[in-house]
Amino acid sequence: MITTTTPTVEGRTIREYRQIVFGEVITGINFLKDIGAGFLNFFGGRSQGYEDELIKAREAAIQEMEQRAAELGANAVVGVDIDYEVLGSANDMLMVTASGTAVVIE
Repeated sequence: MITTTTPTVEGRTIREYRQIVFGEVITGINFLKDIGAGFLNFFGGRSQGYEDELIKAREAAIQEMEQRAAELGANAVVGVDIDYEVLGSANDMLMVTASGTAVVIE
């Protein structure tokens, strides 16, 4: 599956547009990562725990989007956009959404 943020795939012709497809992931951030991030917020630096969660959530959202495109008979997704949101009363949930247009390319 070719997945790209561009509206076309260079050197390939889009033969058919299927539909917009999405992949959504909502994940909780556990309290141990919150404690580690709190220390980093105070002392400075990067939060590896949060970064790892973000990477896993993004990859899962893209994989889900690609799977939905494949179910429609598409072999590529163009115009991909990734959105991030923090949810929950304590901002302890992360939502990652991947969207794009499922297409059939030559």
